[in-house]
Amino acid sequence: MRPRVAIPLPLSTDSDYVERSLPQYERAVQMAGGEPVRISLELDEPELKKLIAACDAVLLPGSKTDVDPAKYAASKHEKTAPPDPKRDHVDCALLQHAYANKKPVLGICYGLQSLNVYRSGTLIQHIPDFITPEQRGINHAAGRNVPVAHDAEIDPASTLAHIVGDGVADGASIPVNSSHHQSAEKPGAGLRIVARCPRDGIVEAIESTDPEHFVLGVQWHPERSAEDDESSRAIFRAFVDAAR
Repeated sequence: MRPRVAIPLPLSTDSDYVERSLPQYERAVQMAGGEPVRISLELDEPELKKLIAACDAVLLPGSKTDVDPAKYAASKHEKTAPPDPKRDHVDCALLQHAYANKKPVLGICYGLQSLNVYRSGTLIQHIPDFITPEQRGINHAAGRNVPVAHDAEIDPASTLAHIVGDGVADGASIPVNSSHHQSAEKPGAGLRIVARCPRDGIVEAIESTDPEHFVLGVQWHPERSAEDDESSRAIFRAFVDAAR
């Protein structure tokens, strides 16, 4: 049987956005040998728990929303988007179950941020206000029309480096797309930073410190490039393989 991968709907307030973005995640999971399972943000608690329990892994997708800064004891920046309480609730339920049962977790863009805050980490709320003027040559909010926005330099000792191949064995970088204005700052409990943008130091990936539990968050969007980029496909393959 194909491993069942729980994917919460990206947003509760924009069905057009959901239908534009969600199929790419589903396609990437299918290409890797998994069965995507949409998790509605409108389920009551018993239905939600039953559906989550029937899945083998959790994929947290991107979103147009931002995590509520109150969750990591920060004042709201003027550029921080309003939170989506329904998405937040489902993410928390999924992560609670995944951590309790050591089920694999893959967080993408907002999903990385949601994961990091769930584990008591913190976020940079608006990257342009955090980096110095000399570092502002990187546009992290470049969007889906820019196939390669910058590089991500990967820790050669990380699980992520092993996943994407020998090309990063000596600390090399891989090209990535980019569609975000926030990023992880302090990693949460049981997480470590394993990739950064080499030009400005922005966190590009985090992973579990527990070698027995597959937990990975990437700030870029490998689902958008899974059709034609081997590193992107490798991330989904490793995730689905862990779910087996």
